[in-house]
Amino acid sequence: MERLRPVVPRDREDLRHLVRALTEPLIPHFSPGGARLRIGGNATHYGDQAAELEAFARPLWGLAPLAAGGGSFDHWELWRRGLAAGTDPGHEEYWGPVTGIDQRLVESAAIGLALALAPETVWDPLSGKERDSLRAWLLDATAAQAVDNNWQFFPVLAGLGLDRVGVARDPAPDAARLDRLESFALGRGWYSDGPTAQRDYYVPFAMHYYGLIYAALAGERDPGRARRFRERAAFFALDFEHWFTSDGAAVPFGRSLTYRFAQGAFWGALAFADVEVLPWGTVKGHLMRHLRWWLERPIQDPSGLLTLGYGYPQPSLTEQYNGPGSPYWAFKAFLPLAVPAEHAFWTSDEHAAPHLPEVSDQPEAGVALMRCEEGRQVVMLSAQQHHTWVRNGAAKYAKFAYSTAFGFSVPSGSYGLEQAALDSTLALSEDGVHWRPCEVPRDSTVHDGLLHSRWTPWPDVEVETWLIAYPPWHVRVHHLTTGRRLSSAEGGFAVDRDIPFRRSGAGEGHARVDSPAGACLIEDLAGARAGRLVQALPGTNVMAPRTVIPTLVGEHEPAGHRLACAVLGVADPRPSGDWPLSPGWDAVVDLLSRHRSPEAARLLGMLGTLGADDQTVR
Repeated sequence: MERLRPVVPRDREDLRHLVRALTEPLIPHFSPGGARLRIGGNATHYGDQAAELEAFARPLWGLAPLAAGGGSFDHWELWRRGLAAGTDPGHEEYWGPVTGIDQRLVESAAIGLALALAPETVWDPLSGKERDSLRAWLLDATAAQAVDNNWQFFPVLAGLGLDRVGVARDPAPDAARLDRLESFALGRGWYSDGPTAQRDYYVPFAMHYYGLIYAALAGERDPGRARRFRERAAFFALDFEHWFTSDGAAVPFGRSLTYRFAQGAFWGALAFADVEVLPWGTVKGHLMRHLRWWLERPIQDPSGLLTLGYGYPQPSLTEQYNGPGSPYWAFKAFLPLAVPAEHAFWTSDEHAAPHLPEVSDQPEAGVALMRCEEGRQVVMLSAQQHHTWVRNGAAKYAKFAYSTAFGFSVPSGSYGLEQAALDSTLALSEDGVHWRPCEVPRDSTVHDGLLHSRWTPWPDVEVETWLIAYPPWHVRVHHLTTGRRLSSAEGGFAVDRDIPFRRSGAGEGHARVDSPAGACLIEDLAGARAGRLVQALPGTNVMAPRTVIPTLVGEHEPAGHRLACAVLGVADPRPSGDWPLSPGWDAVVDLLSRHRSPEAARLLGMLGTLGADDQTVR
């Protein structure tokens, strides 16, 4: 039988069809007992038992809302058999107990949600013995040790499922976990994901998403907490919509990008918890455009399975905790299928993307979002974040700019510019071969489109960096203090090189590429560095498999140096190749003179001497 094909989602029935179409390719991969889904080789830090549970459980994020909303699905018996076998210690496909900081705890949350939303489909058909096994397994999950971050929600969600099917348990641990989660609130609707610097998609698709599920399912018994979760989500929505273009693309940034359209799951969670902070047609538009954007990308293999990667299959992007079933966390975006058809989320006409300010400062995250090309591209300037635990954390968090059109690149090594893939960052080298980019920024500030940070690649080398939003351009100024001789390389955006260029070139003080796939120009405002077009190794960029990076390179003796450049990326360049005018010094100085921050004053002082002394880069 020909498999279902995804449809362009515009309404509730389309979304139901999409869940079934994305789930169907999994069916041939069930183990004989139904508890394992074996859809590829596993190279995670957790073993095959947990990886195969992950692939089994994650589709439930979409299937449970589908059932709760009355949608049909022909394969529920497979999941019921799997729940029975996977939680039975005597069965050969037993998942093993949830024994602490364990991937099984992560997946228990999806099973808890399935019990909470669709007990008639998931729980009621089980035999008494099967219910006993599932009950015991989930009770272990509710008592398990969790990482001190969004993981604290997983035992709570497992418990919500047990509550729904009438299993008695001690609620006290839930209160302590939820208190700890609320302690991560930063104000204006933002959370940290634990006691860390991360402000990424784990804020919307984990911290807020689980909090809104809790508010909807447990709000009657815990009204104060439910109210706070809803209020924070309402504040956050006003910032988060700046992360999306007018056609639904979200800024690729941070870890776990292989979860893909989980990026937009927050919008559906607002509907689930009935948080009307924006018109329902606007919320619906944010979600539906996002899903449509993703369905235009090659994110499935020939059999229909979701692949590891972002804009295309790209295993090198993934984290050490991403197994073959990990991408199915994208199914979090299907939560509004549990919302009744008569809810205004479904009955409202989809609204076009709203007109938003050109620059949005979001100091809680250490970023400023620029809306370029009438919202068709969003560029995030970043000055605060870093992550040293995940693979390629510097590339995912500490680059200067992240674009919905050009993505960002992860290195395939540090030997040579082609391996290092140094888009949207400044990197330094002692030998001109091995490169160190900005990895751990500190002392960061964000104010009125001006971002500031410091970073120290060696003990005797410090770089102070300012980023200035000037849509569609941004300006970078660096004060480099070095006790050793260094080479530098500073990249613009990475442009798809598989589409023939209209024009390209590099010379003294500039490098540029103009292509129907996008255009990028980097200009040295000090007029001293040399331009170069760097062909990054294949598979480094998250949006295009093969790219070229316009780059400025320089040499610096031990001393203090001032570097400055302006960078432009145009997603929809004009056929004539006309460029938006570069910001000159007068425009930059005028912009900074309207700032009242100490950093703007300091930078104005630096700009007054740029190029005037013999320590300027040459």
